[in-house]
Amino acid sequence: MSLPQPEDTLMFREAQEAADRIADQLQRNAAAVEALGARLRSAPPRFIVTCARGSSDHAATFAKYLFETELGITTASASPSVSSVYEAAQRLEGALFVAISQSGKSPDLVSHARAAAAAGAHVVALVNQVESPLAAAAHTVIPLLAGIERSVAATKSYLCSLSALLHIAATWKGSDTLAQALHAVPSAMARAWNADWSPLVEQLTGARNLFVLGRGLGLAAAQEAALKFKEATGLHAEAFSAAEVRHGPMALVGADFPVLVFAQNDATLPGTLAVAREFRERGATVLVAAPGDPPGTHLPLGGDVHPACAPLVTVRNFYRAANALALRRGHNPDLPPHLNKVTETV
Repeated sequence: MSLPQPEDTLMFREAQEAADRIADQLQRNAAAVEALGARLRSAPPRFIVTCARGSSDHAATFAKYLFETELGITTASASPSVSSVYEAAQRLEGALFVAISQSGKSPDLVSHARAAAAAGAHVVALVNQVESPLAAAAHTVIPLLAGIERSVAATKSYLCSLSALLHIAATWKGSDTLAQALHAVPSAMARAWNADWSPLVEQLTGARNLFVLGRGLGLAAAQEAALKFKEATGLHAEAFSAAEVRHGPMALVGADFPVLVFAQNDATLPGTLAVAREFRERGATVLVAAPGDPPGTHLPLGGDVHPACAPLVTVRNFYRAANALALRRGHNPDLPPHLNKVTETV
């Protein structure tokens, strides 16, 4: 079977489209997000619970760091199996329950959202398909507005999940700084889209395993990249916090071991770049993507971005590189083996 050209894949086109979809989302969701923000300000939740699977669960990781750093509210991830398999009652009175899904059809996620509502939580669904069981189970629906996504590998729906979360956080907090940074994301994406990430393709074409590192607001980017390496390129990758990798996994990193590092310009930047330098000194093949393109960066982004918004720009560029890498390795990124677009976990 012949493979398409890099710019002809659905993965490429949908990742490219994400900037426009985010700009549209911010405009069309303004009233709904403002209403949710007013509700959350008048009746702040005791804590936040997220629930998702796959790429959406990586967005939930981002939500944890975003809500805890911007709003100071403890945020935890719930397992859908607690309700769907174990049928265990939860104590969620006064909680905000945030369910994230592209399709809104996974039975276990829907079951947990319904259980959360019955347990006294306010359920918010971030969902691309608003006519879905998950949306019907929620008190508040924030549409992702990513448009139809045909590639099995989620791209624009993931990025639209992050922008929706940022929109909620900025509005809830009343942060003009974060709101302005978020509205500047589509322009930042446009500036960064043609940055040269060919070193990633060249260095990883023959690889078998690699680590992907991020920390804080960037950890979700590492998780998402590791998943895309597996499903789109056939390359085994594991994601770690740049801090957690020191607790055992770093023992595997030696000469020629590939490591991809994502960083954002916040308090985690010095430590993350220090880990990258340490691995490079061991002879590892280290690729770094960081805003501002500090020394040692091989994957430029071209300028600084608000740290909470940086993962959107970084991951979009990663998608383009992963698409090219998949084709170089003989894989069609739109049709990963054994996978379907919608996974309905019971």
